[in-house]
Formats: sequence, structure tokens, C-alpha cells
Amino acid sequence: MPIVSTQHIDVAAGCLPTHQLLNVSGERTPDEELDHHLTGLTEQDLADFLRDMVVLRRLDNEATALQRQGQLGLWAPLLGQEAAQIGSIRATEDTDFIFPSYREHGVAWARGVKAEDLLSVWRGATASGWDPHEVNIACQQIVIGSQALHAAGYGMGIKFDGGKEVAVAYFGDGATSQGDVNEALVFAASYQAPVLFFCQNNQWAISEPVGLQSRTQIADRASGFGVKTWRVDGNDVLAVYAATKAALAHARHGLGPTFIEAVTYRMGSHTTADDPTRYRKDEQVEQWRAKDPIDRLVNHLTVLGADVQSYQQRAQNAADKLAAELREAITTMPDPEPHELFDHVYAEEHEPSRRERDTYLQYLTNFQDGGL
Repeated sequence: MPIVSTQHIDVAAGCLPTHQLLNVSGERTPDEELDHHLTGLTEQDLADFLRDMVVLRRLDNEATALQRQGQLGLWAPLLGQEAAQIGSIRATEDTDFIFPSYREHGVAWARGVKAEDLLSVWRGATASGWDPHEVNIACQQIVIGSQALHAAGYGMGIKFDGGKEVAVAYFGDGATSQGDVNEALVFAASYQAPVLFFCQNNQWAISEPVGLQSRTQIADRASGFGVKTWRVDGNDVLAVYAATKAALAHARHGLGPTFIEAVTYRMGSHTTADDPTRYRKDEQVEQWRAKDPIDRLVNHLTVLGADVQSYQQRAQNAADKLAAELREAITTMPDPEPHELFDHVYAEEHEPSRRERDTYLQYLTNFQDGGL
């Protein structure tokens, strides 16, 4: 099989503009289409966005460190994607149901999932860290793109029941090449279901650059399905928030599904089992470091004349508190008993599963009292 070079890939210019409301210096840029979706947003709301992103970055750093220390089996870092996650989830209603991938830790945390419950799955202490119906967010999906189908089906149910909620599916740029995502777009568009497909284009599908799998903007792919689409600067929390508000309103009012491409960058590794230095250049990483979403919001608050130092201190205090509580919870979390692997495979007693459990438990007795 010939090897396709990942260097100098030409990507055709898309037909959609990339909305940006805050430039890198934190200066506000007008946007006729999105500005009115920021109506009512206060300085305190911006300070809350800052706190959320700082806490989320600390959660991500702590989880990465815990994995390196053997406390977690694996972790999928989100460094650099804080604005895309916080800006979008803070625009939703509590009744909207969220279907995340394996990297939406900030989305889950902002929805009310405790950090230790989020990490317990990656520790292997539980198969599901929370009850989805308590916080209206499904458990993280490892199978690439399948959550898009779940969201489409849920959205069709909302449509048939006459509800006003929206189903929101999160996925990365790589998932847009999966059949599941494309099939979900077909069903959602055909039935005009209230679904928001939110793509965090972090430039890399593991080691594959986005330009290799999509020779045009990802947003153009969604437009091809007849879905109303926005493309935004994913490191601009205001642009993400406003576009999500617009997309949700469109879907909520019976106008059909929507799609957002949030253009951001995965500053860390794909997972803690990945070495990104093998496939990307330091120069590119540094270019994106200058677009840091937290720094940009700090710059904006400074431009507004806000008491930035107090907001930063509040955010740091919240991050320190979460980090201490999270580390205590994870390092003292008991391991599950072996039989628990079989407890919830079926809703009712299942004879083959019971036999497998008994055989496995009998096998483990061979290692007791000086056995094998």
C-alpha cells in the first residue's frame, strides 16, 4: 500500500466564514450574525467562563499526572480545547441531552458529573461513573462516532413526542470520516430532528492531520447533508457560546438539525499512550499556543477594565480545591470485587453469564494460599 505524505496538504477554501468574536489580544470583533446571541451575558458570566476553563485545565493536568503515576489506566487529554467545551455546554439547557465522546471531560464536569466519578471509569473501578438520567449526559463513548447515531435517534424521539429539547452529539474531526456520523446526519436531516452535531476539529485524528481526510472544511461536509452549519474559532469562548446558542435555537424551534465545526488544537497527546512528537512539528504547536483560549479571555477581561487578578485568584482557588479533592478520592478509591464484572451485563439473571462468573471466581482461587 502506498504511503500518503502528510506534508504540504492543500485544503480547499470552504464556503463558510470562521466566526471570531475575540481576537488573540482579547479585543471584541463585531459579528452581525452572532452578536445578538450574547445579549444578557455579563462580566460575571465571563469570569465564570474563566473559572470553568482554569478548573478544567487543572482537572486535565491532574488526570494526566495520575495516569503517569499508575492511578489511571489511560487518559485522553483535552489541553487547548477548554473554550470549545465550556463555551458550548454553558449554552445548553439542562433538559438538553448530551452524547459525548471520550474527550469531553469538561462537558461532563460542567453538566454536574463529579470529577472523581469521571476518572473512576479511566481507573477501571466502574463501567459507568454516573447515572446519565440524573445529569442528562450519556456516559463517554469510546467507539468512534457511534454517539452521533445515539443522538440522532434520541432527537427523532424528541421530534415524535413534540418535545422542545435538543440532543447534542460531540465528536472530533476524525469521526467525521466514520460511517456512523454520516448516517446520523442523514437520519437527522431526513426527519428534521432537533440534533446539534458539535465537531471539535483539533487538527489531528490520532496521528493523521485533518487535511489528509478532508480536502475542504469539515463544515462543508455537513452542509452537503442540508444541515444548517456554523464554523467558529474554537479557542474563542464567546464565539463558541454564541454559535451554540444559535444552533440550539434553530433546532429547538423545529427548523431541523444543526452542525458546528469548532476549529481548535489538541495541544497534548491523543491519549497518554501516544507520542505526538513523532508526527507533528514543534513550530505548529507553538503557533497554537499563542492562541490559548484562557489567555484570550484574560486579555478580554483586561480590555474591559475588569478586576482580572481577583477573577484569576478565584479560578485558581477553585482549581486547587478540585485537585486536592480529586487526588484524595482517586488514591483512596477501592478496587471493585472480581464478581462485579458480571453483575450488570444483563438486567436479569443470565445462565451463561452466571456460569462464566462461577468459572472465573473458581479460577481465582488457584492464586490463594500459595497456589499457582
